[in-house]
Amino acid sequence: MFETILDEEERGQVGIGTLIVFIAMVLVAAIAAGVLINTAGFLQTQAEATGEESTAQVSDRLQIVSQSGNVTGPDDGRYIDQLNITVAQSPGAGNVDLNQTSVELIGTAGQETFELGSSATSINIYTGDPSDVVLTDASDRADVGINLDSNNGGIYGTLEGGDSLAVTFTTPSGATTTAELRVPTTLTDEQSSVRL
Repeated sequence: MFETILDEEERGQVGIGTLIVFIAMVLVAAIAAGVLINTAGFLQTQAEATGEESTAQVSDRLQIVSQSGNVTGPDDGRYIDQLNITVAQSPGAGNVDLNQTSVELIGTAGQETFELGSSATSINIYTGDPSDVVLTDASDRADVGINLDSNNGGIYGTLEGGDSLAVTFTTPSGATTTAELRVPTTLTDEQSSVRL
């Protein structure tokens, strides 16, 4: 059953040389494992950050509750000089800082982009802390006033009967909400405000 190996070339290697080769293989394997673990940790961190940013970009939106316009001007040429848009957090949204939210207006008078914290806008919080312009709860509501009259420090230009205007809100996380506002074809002198 057991054979005696008499040939020297068929004997296994033993000694310090074999030990050095074995230790070298273990060290190479340990370094490779460390690099793989480090890379996996980095990729996991990056994937988590990307997932959080993607979720915020989809869910941290504003929801438009109502929109109206302030009607002014002479009886023969009534126009809308200010927009009043009530906004809230969308379901599942995180905190939304209205001062850092940008607005884009696109209509017949062209395109205009600005932040809600600019001088031509006003923000009134109905719920929550009135001095704070951050929507933190689903029940928070804010009335955003946008002065359109470019002759009176406004941003865009007045809207007349039959005009339409696309309003896009972009929150700091990059989530967008768009509303199409349409002015009724006739604005009468009895109207001081009109739903858009």
